Order: sequence, then C-alpha cells, then structure tokens
Amino acid sequence: MILYGLRGVGKTVLLTRLRKDAAARDWLTVHVEAGSRRSLREMTGEGLYGPLSDLARPSAGSQLLRALKTALSFKASYDSTGTWSFGLDLSGASGGAANSGVLLTDLTKVVHDVAMAAGESGAGLAVLIDEAQDLTADELTTLAAIMQSVATDDVPALFALAGLPSLPQTLAEAKSYSERFRYHPIEKLGRSEAEAALVEPASGEGVRWTGDALSHVVAAAGTYPYFLQQFGQESWNVADGTTIEVNDARLGVALGQNHLDNGFFRARWDRTTGAEKSYLRAMCPEGDRSVATGEVAARLGRSVGSLGPARATLIHKGLIYAPDHGIVAFTVPGMAAFIDRQVP
Repeated sequence: MILYGLRGVGKTVLLTRLRKDAAARDWLTVHVEAGSRRSLREMTGEGLYGPLSDLARPSAGSQLLRALKTALSFKASYDSTGTWSFGLDLSGASGGAANSGVLLTDLTKVVHDVAMAAGESGAGLAVLIDEAQDLTADELTTLAAIMQSVATDDVPALFALAGLPSLPQTLAEAKSYSERFRYHPIEKLGRSEAEAALVEPASGEGVRWTGDALSHVVAAAGTYPYFLQQFGQESWNVADGTTIEVNDARLGVALGQNHLDNGFFRARWDRTTGAEKSYLRAMCPEGDRSVATGEVAARLGRSVGSLGPARATLIHKGLIYAPDHGIVAFTVPGMAAFIDRQVP
C-alpha cells in the first residue's frame, strides 16, 4: 500500500491509524520514519525488538522460536556488539542466518519468519514506513522485491509506505512490477469535509461556528488538513464563549499563519543555500502550480544544466519534486506565498 501526497495532507496520521488498527488485531507492527540517518536494516531490526519481546515466553511455539532466532541474527548483521536477549534458550531452535550482509536476503528472511510466527495466532506483521522517499535507491528496490515476494508467497504481512508525490515514480524505476501495488493519492479535503473537520469536534464540546467564521478558515486553509488544524486551533483559543465568530476566525488565521511561517515553512526555508533560495523564488510566480525547469532557468538568466545541482539538492531535501520530465513543483502547499513574504 503506497500513500503519497504533498506535506500536510495527513499521510502520517493515516499510517498511525493503520498501526493502531493492526495492533488492535494483535498484529506485530514496525513503524519507522526514513531520513533519520539510520539504514532500513537498522530501523527494521530495532522496530522488531519490542513486539517480539512482548511475545517471547517459555511456551513459545516452534515458529516463534524460529522468528526470535532469526531476529537475533538480523541484529548481528548491523550491530555486532548488540545485547539483545529474549530470555529464552534458542540454541536448539531453527532459524537465524539473516546476517549474510545482503539486504534483500536478510530482510526477506526476517520478514518471512516473523510474519509466519504471527500467523500462527491468526495475525501478521505490519511494516509501516513514513517519508519513504528518503530511503536509498537500493533500499527501495529491496522493499519492492520483498513486497512482491510476500504477496506471491501468501505471507501474512502488510507493507504501507508513505511519501511525497514522487514516490510512485521512484518505485516504478526501482522495479517494474511495483505498478501492481495499491497506490492511494492523499489530497486536500473537499469543502464539506473541511467544514466537518472544524464543526464536529467543536460541536462535541458545545461550541458552534458561525457561517462566516467557518468560511473564512476553510478558505484560508485551502482545505489542507494541517492548515485547518492550525487555523482552527487558534480560532478556538481566541474565541470567548460558545460561538466562534468571524473576528475570532480572522485573528485565528493570522495567528496560525504566523505560527506556520515561523515553524512549518521556516524550518524548510532555513535549510536552503543562497543558490537554492534563488531557485525557489524563481518558481513562485506560478504559486503552488508546477513550472517548467526551462522557465525557472530563463528567469534566473541561467542554463537549465547549470541549475541541475540546485534542483537535485532541493528534491533531495524534499522541498520540490518533479511531477514530470522538465517540470518542478513545491512539496509544501503555500510555500510560494511564504517565500513571497520573505525579504530578498
């Protein structure tokens, strides 16, 4: 399952919901975030330790003992000084051998053995990876191969990857059969959904929105979930009594925008170099719409080729993506308006 979309549309929230739903069904869950300077091997191994420790017991069946032994060998593949112990004598158990040093071989074995152990009790293994676009090319290729193999072999495992709009293309380049995966574009809400996201929680606390106040916040947020959350929270905080008026909404949006400028947007803007800032500014006349790389180069008086390094770094940093060949767009809604507010 591949969840992809711009920042602030709720991909991480959906992954969290998947984790909770899986846990409620007694599935083993590994929930990690790429881009944390840890390898996929290490993130997966450390993520497995807690769920497996909870299951380790003297009465463990052969499948679970096998999974525990395989997990210990997987730990050894990236940390020879590790001190994992499940408190069981695994010397006579089958399993292990997930420490060949070949990521595909080792990760396939540990996923297979752990999932089959969970399957003994009618459950399975859920591997949830956020910011998946930050995985290396080799890690994505490996994941694609494993996801295909567990489906083919009917292994009780779920893989859910969440990332930026470039993720489907990256997976397609990794393995051709990745087109068989389930892709779900996560987009901004419809107007009625955006209104419900504000009205229903307030109503549960005995508070109502006036029509004008509701319209102002929904329009200012562009129906993007994260912005709705921010503007709605600030409007709630400034309102007096049990009704959120339009003046409350106006002040709430202003406070919320200031909060976003100094956090959500600023954190990304401050990570760019002067050359990268110039590139981003040249994308701004289109607002949040995509723009041709040739047009960006023309505005800067440069050749497309000379701007390649800046473009590549901005993509790597997750500020822009390439929806098509020769086209770039912001990954963050409202980024163009934020840049326009900054003094050159």
